[in-house]
Amino acid sequence: MNRFRSRLIFALITLIIAVLIGLGLLLGQIFGSYYMSSFQERMKEEAKITELLVKEKGLSSSEMNSFLNRYSKAIKAHITIYDRNGNVLHDAGPFKQDHASISKEILLKHRNTDKGFKLNIQNDKLYFYGLPYLENNEKRGYIVLSSTESSLKKINQQIWGLLIASLGMALLVILLLAVRITSRYTRPIESATNVAMELAKGNYKARTYEDHLDETGMLSQSINVLARNLQDMNRAQEMQQDRLQTLIENMGSGLILIDGRGYINLVNRAYKELFHIKSTDFLYKLYYEAFEHREIVDLVEHIFMTEIKARKQLHLPLKIERRHFEVYGAPIIGTNDEWKGIVLVFHDITELKKLEQMRKDFVANVSHELKTPITSIKGFTETLLDGALEDRQTLEYFLSIILKESDRLQTLIQDLLDLSKIEQQGFKLNLQHCNAKEVLEEVIIILKSKAEEKEIGLSLAMPEEGLHIYGDVYRLKQIFINLISNALNYTPKGGKVNVILKDGGDQAVFIVSDTGIGIEKEEIPRIFERFYRVDKARSRNSGGTGLGLAIVKHLVEAHKGRIYVSSTVGEGTTFTVKLNKNQNEG
Repeated sequence: MNRFRSRLIFALITLIIAVLIGLGLLLGQIFGSYYMSSFQERMKEEAKITELLVKEKGLSSSEMNSFLNRYSKAIKAHITIYDRNGNVLHDAGPFKQDHASISKEILLKHRNTDKGFKLNIQNDKLYFYGLPYLENNEKRGYIVLSSTESSLKKINQQIWGLLIASLGMALLVILLLAVRITSRYTRPIESATNVAMELAKGNYKARTYEDHLDETGMLSQSINVLARNLQDMNRAQEMQQDRLQTLIENMGSGLILIDGRGYINLVNRAYKELFHIKSTDFLYKLYYEAFEHREIVDLVEHIFMTEIKARKQLHLPLKIERRHFEVYGAPIIGTNDEWKGIVLVFHDITELKKLEQMRKDFVANVSHELKTPITSIKGFTETLLDGALEDRQTLEYFLSIILKESDRLQTLIQDLLDLSKIEQQGFKLNLQHCNAKEVLEEVIIILKSKAEEKEIGLSLAMPEEGLHIYGDVYRLKQIFINLISNALNYTPKGGKVNVILKDGGDQAVFIVSDTGIGIEKEEIPRIFERFYRVDKARSRNSGGTGLGLAIVKHLVEAHKGRIYVSSTVGEGTTFTVKLNKNQNEG
């Protein structure tokens, strides 16, 4: 912007100097012409006066020479009188004359003239003026006056000096005024221009000064109003953009935006985490090149062709697993029915599918587990009613079976009630500091007869001083009864079940290991599901309900503890439970 001011000032200076030079030349020429005309007019008048004085004295007067000398000094001019043939009659004055040239000029050019005339003699210092001398209307000769032009040149120099000085002063004054005026009017323009450039760069905080109430002030005020409006609009847009970006990036479902040409413009974080991809793999690529699954490509093409919403459930392979997705696609139609593109939303419903399958399995397992004892009770009861009451031995056998099935049915219902109670939101434990050694000893006493019956070695190893933990004694017993019972159930005759208690610093570590049948690696994540059995025939024959480990898992988590499983098929299984010693831990 300084360049604009410099160019403007330079243009003004150039214009002013040109005008002043022209004006100076014009004034100098006018003054020079005026003084030259005045000089020539004076010479003409002096020549006429000289003619009158010469007539009065007479050409032949003896005092003529002395008179002419005095008179030439008075008028500061050289006076020469020639006869009509060009001969010099009288000559008086300070200058040396070339009489031959003067007489020749007179005789050649002005012989017949009756008026005054100027002589063009080659002399840079003198000006010559001639006048015919008449007596009784008869030409007797010529009077020539010559005077130096130095005074005229001096006056001319003074005139030029005065013009230059005055015009120079005028130039300085005009320059000062021009600089001040241009500064006053260009500075607001410069400031407004700089602010406009900053606004163009996106800096909406830029402002200009509002100094005056003239047009430049109105310009500055308008620029500031524009800047404030742009800043408000930008702030609102950024806020809206941040909200939209936060919503898109933090929504639980995957989202993809495809433009009208088929290029992917947006991939949110949920989609990248679900499909384990990077932004560079998808952004600004055609959808049929980016998507690996043909089902998604078909859905996009369907929306492109029909321009209607579509919803579809897809079962897609992702690395080592297959996941269920509910994909919702919709066309984006702008104003005037302009096609903008497609938005795809991927809802991961894998867990819902798993829960739905677990619910189906639970209903089926409960129905099966309840049906078996009820069928046995009903069958044996009908047999007794049909006539078996008379046989005492058969009666006792059937009643013992009915009692056993009733106990099994009661145990199943009790486990279901316990599990339901544990899973409720308001379930609370009766927490207190208790001795883990005493809890394990009581559990071993309860299950020792079962181990002896199956000829399985049951051992307990723990510190002599024991360990105190923070928990519910009744629920702790329930945990270890279920774990040790499972170990006994799945360990063959002659096997071993070892129970170990260790000090783990802030936690007490309980280890229940057996030398049983073991668990397949892929089955380990499912052993805590309801009614899931590794060996269904053995667990059912042993009276298991399939709910024990599910209860154990929920009770351990209620104590803010952790349970871990490691197993090898044919060698045995180890359960590790870690519980907190103090109330504030975990």
